[in-house]
Amino acid sequence: MIDQGKKTYMKAICDKVLSQKQELIVQKDNLRSSEFSNIESKLHSWREDIIGIYAKSIESDLDTAFEQLQEWGSEAVDTLVNFNLPLDVALDEVRDYRNLIGQIIKEEASAFNLSFDQFYDLISDFDEVVDRAVHWLSMSYSRRFYTRINAAEAIALELSIPVIKITNQVGILPLIGDIDTERAQELMDKALSKGNELSLEYMIIDLSGVPIIDTMVADRIFKVVDALSMIGIETILSGIRPEIAQTMTHLGIDSSRFTVTSSLHTAMERFL
Repeated sequence: MIDQGKKTYMKAICDKVLSQKQELIVQKDNLRSSEFSNIESKLHSWREDIIGIYAKSIESDLDTAFEQLQEWGSEAVDTLVNFNLPLDVALDEVRDYRNLIGQIIKEEASAFNLSFDQFYDLISDFDEVVDRAVHWLSMSYSRRFYTRINAAEAIALELSIPVIKITNQVGILPLIGDIDTERAQELMDKALSKGNELSLEYMIIDLSGVPIIDTMVADRIFKVVDALSMIGIETILSGIRPEIAQTMTHLGIDSSRFTVTSSLHTAMERFL
C-alpha cells in the first residue's frame, strides 16, 4: 500500500514531467542530427508517447507500466519499420529520455526533501521501466524484422523457380544460383505442381545458371526427373557442362532414361 505522502510527491513528479513534455522533445530534437528531419513529425508523436509512459510509470505500479510498454513496443516498431529507421535510433531515444527525465526526478526529489531511500526506490523503479522499454522494443523489432525477412525469402524462393510454358506440351524450368536443401524441395514441388497444372508432356530443366552441381544437388535433380516421369512428363536436361556429366557418371545415373543437351538453345530446337 502506497502512503499518502508518497502518492503526493510521485504525482507531483509525474505532472512535472508531463508539463515539460514539449521542452523535453525540443531538447531531444537538438540532440538528433538532421538525418531524420524528413520524418520529424512522426518522431514527435513517438516521443510524446514514450515521455507519457515514463511519466505515468512514476505514479503507477510497475505491472501497469509494463503492460503499457508492451503495447507501446509493438506500435513503436511499426514506426521504425515503416520509415526504415534502424533500431539503434529508437534505443538512443529511449535511453536519452532516461537521462532527461532522471534529471527532473532528481530536482523534484530535492524539492520534496526526499530521503536517500525514497529517492533510491523512485529512481530504481524508473530505471526498471526504461530497461523494460528497451527490452520490449528490441523484442518487437526483432520479431517484425525476421517476419519480413522470412516473407521476402519465401517470395524470392517462389520466384526463383519459374515454370514457363512455351508450347501446349512443353515448359521450361530455368535454374539460376545455388541449390540448397530447401530450394531443392521447392524445385520438386514446383516442377510437379506446375507440370500437372499446365498439362505438360515435356519439361526442360536448364542447369546453365547453376554454378556448382555436387553429388547432393545432382541426386535431388534426378529425383525430380524420376518424379516427373511418374506423372507422364518427359524431362530434358539442358546446360550439362563437363563437370556435371562427371557427377552424373559418379552417381551411376543412367542418362538413357532422359534427354540431355549441352545448351537450352539445343533443347528448344527439338521442339521449335
